[in-house]
Amino acid sequence: MADPRPTSAFHVTNIGVTPTDRLIGALDAQADSEGVRRLRQWAHAAVAAQPGERAVDVGAGTGSETQVLAAAVGPAGEAVGVEPHDGLREAAERRAAAAGNAARFVAGDATALPLDDAGTDVVWCERVFQHLTEPAKAVGEIVRVLRPGGRVALLDTDWATALLYPGDPEVVAALMRRALTASANPHAGRQLVGQLATAGLEIMDVGSQALIQSNTEVNWQLIRMLGESALREELITEQQRDALYADLTAAADEGALHMSVTMFGVAARLPSA
Repeated sequence: MADPRPTSAFHVTNIGVTPTDRLIGALDAQADSEGVRRLRQWAHAAVAAQPGERAVDVGAGTGSETQVLAAAVGPAGEAVGVEPHDGLREAAERRAAAAGNAARFVAGDATALPLDDAGTDVVWCERVFQHLTEPAKAVGEIVRVLRPGGRVALLDTDWATALLYPGDPEVVAALMRRALTASANPHAGRQLVGQLATAGLEIMDVGSQALIQSNTEVNWQLIRMLGESALREELITEQQRDALYADLTAAADEGALHMSVTMFGVAARLPSA
């Protein structure tokens, strides 16, 4: 069973689909997760962007949260999405225009924000730090652009919390080890509070949410990536891989599958002068 059937809503065929399309599809699928929606709602309430303020979405992706910030700050305010990926930035611009939303998008990197010092009231940064080799530098940039009293929401995944059931425990552990090496900063979620506190920000609130995959659908896109990677590195055999795929398929058919990872959030404030 080397090629399990693509039952997951996360599965995207490669035929006629560009890498940018696949990335957009993955981000849209993640945004549909109830866990992501809950944590986003909590974080938006915590930083509470106000009419007339300037809000910045670092690593804006498809721009969904930039649009939320734009609606909160209103026509008297400004919402800017900073996104280094040209294809994602273009998609964000198209979606905002189609929605009649005033959010705007600029090219830029989390470790070198194209923004003035002390000119931003709210910074939003979601699932960016797990990709950074220098997260402390990104925190420094956030501190630099915030006004005194400005707020920041950081949301990120901690891949050491990933769970998969059923399957041979040794094979599952091999795939989870591969998950830890798939990101530059896989423990980002647990580090957020300390990084902001060390930079001198006041922690306002912390939160977390388990992102739970459907118990009747296997995320084959992720499972294949981890399984084939573990096989190439000889962490598992073909027989072990195929047995795991069969176990997951059977569990999904019975509604007994468990796949999850935990995302953490921190809301903080730069002290007023």
